[in-house]
Amino acid sequence: MRLRIHHETLYDYLGTVALAQHMVHLTPRAGAGQQVLHHEIKITPEPATRSETIDVFGNLRTFFSLQAPHETLRVDAQSEVETSKPWPLPDNPAWTVQSWEWLREHFRYRVQAPYDPASEFLFASPYVPRDDAFAAFARPVFATGLPVLEAVRALTERIHTDLTYETASTEVNTPALQALEQGKGVCQDFAHIMLGCLRSLGLPARYVSGYLLTQPPPGKPRLIGADASHAWVALYVPLPVGFIAPDGAPTSGPGAWFDFDPTNNRCGWGSPGEDYVTLAVGRDFSDVSPMRGVIQGGAGHELDVAVTVAPPEEWAQLAPRAPASEATQSQSQSSTPG
Repeated sequence: MRLRIHHETLYDYLGTVALAQHMVHLTPRAGAGQQVLHHEIKITPEPATRSETIDVFGNLRTFFSLQAPHETLRVDAQSEVETSKPWPLPDNPAWTVQSWEWLREHFRYRVQAPYDPASEFLFASPYVPRDDAFAAFARPVFATGLPVLEAVRALTERIHTDLTYETASTEVNTPALQALEQGKGVCQDFAHIMLGCLRSLGLPARYVSGYLLTQPPPGKPRLIGADASHAWVALYVPLPVGFIAPDGAPTSGPGAWFDFDPTNNRCGWGSPGEDYVTLAVGRDFSDVSPMRGVIQGGAGHELDVAVTVAPPEEWAQLAPRAPASEATQSQSQSSTPG
């Protein structure tokens, strides 16, 4: 599936900003079932310096600095990506005998055990602590001896069913434990809760940020800027001895990452679906925030984020969204995925 994405971020400062430095994660990842056909980031005003680097998780990030006074900042990221259908979760007997306890024991610390890079995703991170409350929420679906992929699939469904998706019910920095306690949130919260559950049980999992092609209500046009970024989770499982991955199935060294989206109760090997675009991966949202930085000056700001995801052939028929003032109010949580 070919998808075009426009992610526009506009800061309108209350007062003049003298100096600023920003880091953005707005470049889709290549590989894992998707090919980046085109990508560009336009920044206004023109930065004094700009560079691109690969972070520790393999994401391409862009750094820029502004050294002249400015009262607005606009960052336009435009991408075109070709996605593929994900492989379904394996039902090969070699996988079905791998219980979730086996995966937990595989990653349990042992003296002189071989290092596995996925072990970095076992530990607490800034937005996701390890806590008994997460483990207690997950245990009812983690029956003794249950195959690991089946157990995680059941956890995905439980989060989707038991928690309520509610826009603006949380802030970007709402603790995952608070979102679990209140029983509602957005996709970022659902992803953080699922990460907390898996890591608290000793299973390695990472945060995935990206986009999802959404469908407008029946009879309504697709609107420019009406979409939002999205978030889900990927679980790492070592490849069983003797297992041969199907041609084209994504693997990572001696293992594979399997994607689970608790917001929409979908999963797949490589992504939850061909209507998903992967942007970046990390321990949690703090590693892959679309844009963050520091400024000198500016007494405050208004933020307007507009995201559009659509097949290229539909762009000519897109309808304008609400005026900027209404969009800013309606997207007060727009920096939060989901």
